[in-house]
Amino acid sequence: MFVDTPVALGLFGYADAAKTIPNGYAPGSFLWVVNNIYFQYFAVLITVISIIVMIVVSYLTKEPDYTKIQSLTFGTTTAEDKRLTRASWDWREVAGSAFVLACILAAYLYFTG
Repeated sequence: MFVDTPVALGLFGYADAAKTIPNGYAPGSFLWVVNNIYFQYFAVLITVISIIVMIVVSYLTKEPDYTKIQSLTFGTTTAEDKRLTRASWDWREVAGSAFVLACILAAYLYFTG
């Protein structure tokens, strides 16, 4: 019994649960299971696979040269970078940010039921 309707594009290799579209995968094969898996289970499976790949790749690659990635992310900024960023602010950026935050707050307050 199928919980969800799998891909049914009418293309070679894809078949729906009722087998009304020919040329499907052999029942029980890996691709048949992937084609017929419930989408929420598939999302969990892809998340777990992504976590495993991220950990394996992190352990298999060497540590980066921090002089090459300096000032690239928030965690690698220097005091000089922070000083230059703060010096570049103008009243227009601050006013624009305040306006956007006020609009977001107004939307939250208006649509609260």
